[in-house]
Amino acid sequence: IGEQCRRIGVHINFAPVIDVNNNPLNPVIGMRSFGENPESVAKKGYFYMNGLQDENVLASAKHFPGHGDTEVDSHEDLPVLTKSKKELHAIELVPFQFLIDNGVASVMVAHLTVPAYDKQSKRPASLSSSLIEKQLKQKMGFEGLVITDGLDMQGVTKYYKKGEIALEAFQAGNDILLIPDDIPFSIQLMEEALVKGKLSRERLEESCKKILRYKYLSGAWKREIVDTDNLLIDLNKTEYIDLQEKLF
Repeated sequence: IGEQCRRIGVHINFAPVIDVNNNPLNPVIGMRSFGENPESVAKKGYFYMNGLQDENVLASAKHFPGHGDTEVDSHEDLPVLTKSKKELHAIELVPFQFLIDNGVASVMVAHLTVPAYDKQSKRPASLSSSLIEKQLKQKMGFEGLVITDGLDMQGVTKYYKKGEIALEAFQAGNDILLIPDDIPFSIQLMEEALVKGKLSRERLEESCKKILRYKYLSGAWKREIVDTDNLLIDLNKTEYIDLQEKLF
């Protein structure tokens, strides 16, 4: 997959999914997970991460802090993860901590509420500084790119006003805001927040420098043209098909 991403000019792959599949009623994770054992999920996620990053493709551990034990699809509404901090540390956070300790480039934050870390009703992890700044960055030691799940998903758009979501997400500690609902208005609100002092220039520069660093590390700054000659042949090598069947 790392080789295929490089071949078509992809510099970041929003994978691996390292949610622990511990709820049979989960409508959105299922076979996207590596299983129901947190240690096994961590190891398999680690191998996937290495496969990508060995090819200079940035990996992204998702969906922080864990979307496995939910019964609502965050594309449709806002799930609630009701576990205690102790339970989350024993299961959901295990794969994330393992990949963070082993150099994963980015983490994608989910649209789900986690009362154990943030008491505010209807505030998803993706907009929570308690989960991103305090838990992910400070306690778990993550220094890479923090990316939101799609900001057009109803897990966040149902409960927050158009345009304001991007500002909330950025203030919470995200570096990359994925699919904001109204980009011009989002930028306008962020500029106004900067002028009024609600958003610090240091916070803005922190994310800008981090993004530039990873553009350099991934080679994205070179802006290389993808050679489309033999593209289908290169993407469908026999060894890729054989490996896929072997893994299954």
